[in-house]
Amino acid sequence: MSKHIFKDRAAHVPDFCRPTVDVLAQFSSKWFLHVLGGLQDGPKRFSELEDGIDGISQRMLTLTLRTLERDGLVTRHITASIPPRVDYELTERGHSVMEPLAAIHSWAHQHTDGIVESRRLFDEREV
Repeated sequence: MSKHIFKDRAAHVPDFCRPTVDVLAQFSSKWFLHVLGGLQDGPKRFSELEDGIDGISQRMLTLTLRTLERDGLVTRHITASIPPRVDYELTERGHSVMEPLAAIHSWAHQHTDGIVESRRLFDEREV
């Protein structure tokens, strides 16, 4: 797979902000959290992940897994068999990100109604 598929999302920010911007850009991609969540309970085959993530295409699952593997969050294990068996699993780094993501999820869940209301009020006053 060509390396040009990996974008530098933090290219136009100050150096001290790059790691945070880059990580947040990864986390905000459409399928990133779905794939991480699908792997949090243990290794899965590609087809198991695909079946468990409603609406994801094979291409997007492949790209997302490659990105996670490139970032050291997922490992790919190939077992020699016919056909070859490929399993994906969270690394220690992948497991370590689950706690902060759970905290962000909890915060978003607690504040969603207030954010929606704030947006409504803001939009009503803007002309």
